Amino acid sequence: MAIHPTAIISPDARLAADIEVGPYSIIGAHVEMGTGNKVGPHVTINGPTKIGNDNQFFQFASIGDAPQDHGYKGEATRLEIGDRNVFRECVTINRGTTKQDWVTRIANDNLFLAYSHVAHDCVVGSHCVFSNYVGLAGHVEVGDWVIFGGYAGVHQFCKVGAHAFLANNTAATYDIPPYFTAEGRPAVPRVVNEIGLKRRGFSVEQVRNIRNAFRVLYRSNLKLAEATEQLRELAKTQSEIRAIVDFLDKSQRGIAR
Repeated sequence: MAIHPTAIISPDARLAADIEVGPYSIIGAHVEMGTGNKVGPHVTINGPTKIGNDNQFFQFASIGDAPQDHGYKGEATRLEIGDRNVFRECVTINRGTTKQDWVTRIANDNLFLAYSHVAHDCVVGSHCVFSNYVGLAGHVEVGDWVIFGGYAGVHQFCKVGAHAFLANNTAATYDIPPYFTAEGRPAVPRVVNEIGLKRRGFSVEQVRNIRNAFRVLYRSNLKLAEATEQLRELAKTQSEIRAIVDFLDKSQRGIAR
């Protein structure tokens, strides 16, 4: 265990033997950290927080502190982080509140660039990129492989589907379905995220099917219920469309349209 002598580690923290902690960092009580984690200088990690393996925390990151919520009264809510995530300078990740499941969750292989923020009760999938100054309000759900451009923001209780792309300065006030690129204030899906899909191994046919689904949803002048039924029929033979249909069925706030 390589811990700098100026670091402050709570005796109630449970850390793997190979963890690295830099100068002046603080790891509080009820923090659990697995193997291969690297904590840079001036990082604060508070609990209850459970962190998996091989994550990296850069200077001045604040991880697992109390939620920024008027209703929070000091309850033992949690933060759960998976494996191989990178948290760059001044990233802030808050614990959950008692209003949902008492937990904020971040999965695996995500990159959080400087000053990005994940608020209380959010659920973030895997392989996402949060560019500088991206902000998620409370109770936001993000699927896998989502990319956020700089200064993008997501309103509380919104969902962002897998493989979506939010352009810089985008303000998502409603749900963004999978596969689509959204931009604007408020955000509206404009095109299919074709470059991202091809990079992740989607075939030409699959991309063409998703492009057709986009036209049904956004260019056909159909009511949402009518468009959803058309997509439901397509999903019977085009498995990639099932993700869109499932997303629409689960949307509570309503989709950006």
